[in-house]
Amino acid sequence: MSTGSGEHRLFTYGTLQLRAVQLDTFGRELPSEPDVLPGFRMEYAEIDVPRVVEVSGSAVHPILRRTDHPLDKVVGRVLTVSDDELDAADEYEASIYHRVLVTLASGRDAWVYTG
Repeated sequence: MSTGSGEHRLFTYGTLQLRAVQLDTFGRELPSEPDVLPGFRMEYAEIDVPRVVEVSGSAVHPILRRTDHPLDKVVGRVLTVSDDELDAADEYEASIYHRVLVTLASGRDAWVYTG
């Protein structure tokens, strides 16, 4: 979700929270704030993209599934990213992920990668 100044909120719950992944993907470590995504649950998927596995240190990554169940929720962090950084995040995420707009428990809208 755009904040109106060429910046976007990106809800992260997995490897995009890692310092090494942020430095490789964005060229800097990003400040973040805690938040919660209701109506989703976390599962895990095997990733076969060598660069992603190398940077993250793992071939198994979390992936979100929408349930719309009120008791399901995922705890994560919200990053504020530029247009270019959002494009870089799109490139980092494997093809099993797609970016969707969600409303977080805080009431803020943000982008998130789901399965």
